[in-house]
Amino acid sequence: MRVALHSVIRESAVDDYRAHHARVPEELVALFERAGIHDWVIWRSGDRLFHLVDCDHWDDAMTVVGADPANERWQADIGRFVAVFHTADGADGFAPIEEVWSLAGQRSEGATA
Repeated sequence: MRVALHSVIRESAVDDYRAHHARVPEELVALFERAGIHDWVIWRSGDRLFHLVDCDHWDDAMTVVGADPANERWQADIGRFVAVFHTADGADGFAPIEEVWSLAGQRSEGATA
């Protein structure tokens, strides 16, 4: 499963965010593996961050990650630079944003139609 997230970097924190996110702690990498997270890619446009997460199941992964001390340490560090996460409707919250269209999805639908 793939999910996308949208977050915003605090004002004047882009360089610090990039420096701290250049390499995440190995304990976080191991945690993601245990949680069924296979890849997590982040793109930046100005102060906006767009995350694409490839995982077995988002809610299950977040249950594992959220309760782990490695994640708490990471959030205490990187959280200094992140102002907010937004939901699909633009409200504050840590939830996937809506997938509107997928080329692969359309192709697979066409194969079955």
